[in-house]
Amino acid sequence: MKKYYFLFILLLTAFSSSAQDSIAQWRMSSLKTSDSVYTLSFKGVLQNGWRIFSTTASDDEPNCRIGFDSSTASFATINKIEERGDLQIKQELLFDNLKIRFFEKQVEFLVYINVKPTQQDIRGSIWYMAMKGDSVPSPIEVPFKFSFDASGSLIAGTGGLQESTQASQTLKRSKIDINNPVNKCGGTGIEDKRAKSLWGIFILGFLGGLIGLLTPCVFPMIPLTVSFFTKKSQSRHKGIFNASMYGFFILLIYVILSVPFHFVDSSNPQILNNISTNVWLNIFFFVIFVVFALSFFGLFEITMPGHLANKVDSRSGKGGLAGIFFMALTLALVSFSCTGPILGSLLAGSLSTNGGAIQLTMGMAGFGLALALPFALFALFPSWLNSLPRSGGWLTSVKIVLGFLELALAIKFLSNADLVEHWGLLKREVFFGIWIIIGIFLVLYLFGILKFKHEGRAKLTKTRIALGTFFLIFTIYLLPGVTKTKSANRSLISGFPPPLNYSVYGHNAFKSIEANVINDYEKALQLAKQENKPILIDFTGWACVNCRKMEENVWPVPEVKELIEKNFVLVSLYVDDRKKLPVDEQFVYTFPDSSKKSIRTIGDKYATFQNINFTSVSQPLYVVISPEEKLLSWPVGYTPNEKEYMKWLKCGLEAFNKQ
Repeated sequence: MKKYYFLFILLLTAFSSSAQDSIAQWRMSSLKTSDSVYTLSFKGVLQNGWRIFSTTASDDEPNCRIGFDSSTASFATINKIEERGDLQIKQELLFDNLKIRFFEKQVEFLVYINVKPTQQDIRGSIWYMAMKGDSVPSPIEVPFKFSFDASGSLIAGTGGLQESTQASQTLKRSKIDINNPVNKCGGTGIEDKRAKSLWGIFILGFLGGLIGLLTPCVFPMIPLTVSFFTKKSQSRHKGIFNASMYGFFILLIYVILSVPFHFVDSSNPQILNNISTNVWLNIFFFVIFVVFALSFFGLFEITMPGHLANKVDSRSGKGGLAGIFFMALTLALVSFSCTGPILGSLLAGSLSTNGGAIQLTMGMAGFGLALALPFALFALFPSWLNSLPRSGGWLTSVKIVLGFLELALAIKFLSNADLVEHWGLLKREVFFGIWIIIGIFLVLYLFGILKFKHEGRAKLTKTRIALGTFFLIFTIYLLPGVTKTKSANRSLISGFPPPLNYSVYGHNAFKSIEANVINDYEKALQLAKQENKPILIDFTGWACVNCRKMEENVWPVPEVKELIEKNFVLVSLYVDDRKKLPVDEQFVYTFPDSSKKSIRTIGDKYATFQNINFTSVSQPLYVVISPEEKLLSWPVGYTPNEKEYMKWLKCGLEAFNKQ
């Protein structure tokens, strides 16, 4: 359990590309010990109270790693990394009493290398984890570089990337005043929309919990558990209280599952966005969801470790609230094979949005509430138990239907990775084709034509016919998505398939804004000055669902399209673009709190640009500024109402014209 808990935290933090290095000051040096052998020294002096973990720690423990750029591998390492400092080993409660290895105050790492005659620069990074009290920030990157001087000696540089005042000024624009727009319109409704979005996530979580109730792992437990509390309690009042507390503890357990994400989110506001657009994490979710689907199809069963469930179950025999809590925890563990995939969908969906950890908490709260309510309600109204349908083969059918849905969702995560890296594997029509095939098999199953070996004889009930008809209509609705026609835009599911211009036909016929869309802020600024037009900044992302909805449902509206094309210079800045910046444009940006971030990719640049100038890390975000970089109105986020969006555009244009 210790190992899995740590790996869970590490999985979240390891995908962050930002670096905050206000914890330790590093000094690199090299010493030549023979003609071709050098000792590279990495000496870190820690700020008061901080601990840095050891390079000898395993991957299952908090650790430090030194990695080298393989493209400059003009050397070979000799032996293992040598550590100098006061190494301490201690059990740490925060890591579930795992024994951790760490240094305090200072540490020196020595790497011995044999240099090849090519004498190329040696580049790499130190990735280290640190701890102070209960604070464990995301792993921190410290780039380094060693170069050969004219005499052939290896000299330590100040790092792989340099701090640059000039480059930093291209990000932090002093003329943009986020607190003083020319027209006070637009952004006042952002918080209200965010609140509505959170309640939408809560409702989706609640619906997921209701689906979880209908699985074979949970549904049969309802009458058994309610009967246990009502019959074993000394009075009806006591039975209702115990059942209600049982439901409350179920809700509490699922909310607690989201707590670690808040620690990760607070250490770096951009980390969940970095995680959600990370290629390998999206591929990981794709694989996991395929595994979940196969599990629902009956090929195998996913369960929590038996000894863990048994240990928790043994504690549920205790009296009082403690016993009730462990009964609730037992239900959460033993039902994992059914609820796990639904929870996985909730987790992945929350990470793929821009609302931060609070969205996951709201989703988990909705899920837990849906599971908990029946136990309290049936204890309060026990006669309702008579109206419950009996357990049977229909529960297995629910799992199989969920399996098809999990498979469709898996394709979405593979599509995210494909979009971010521009592999071209899952173009829009291919995506639709796969979903159509999944839909056909689901319809065949619901109508009883397709059967699974482990199923009993299933009746073609009214519910199955209704569901089959619904999915048949939905599958037919998807069909134009594979065509080269105007009806290829399936607006009901905008944001899920790839954008319209990511097509196998290689055309731009469906681009909602036909004017040249610029992807470079400096070029947009220059063009705006030449044409004397305001700039419409579109902070977007390849894997951003709501961005696609705006581009496919709002921008194509004739009035909106004409207004943007004639009156604005549109610049779309992708915050998740993994394309590397030219080497001379890469640098380290220092925030006002002295934390640092490596700017290596286009996404790094524009995500930081958005954060420091507009105090936002969510996409989409729309901003209207003048060519002189005056903020013309409050920025707005996702605005699906085209009239409201057009009103906001006109407000910014009016502010520009009255300057």
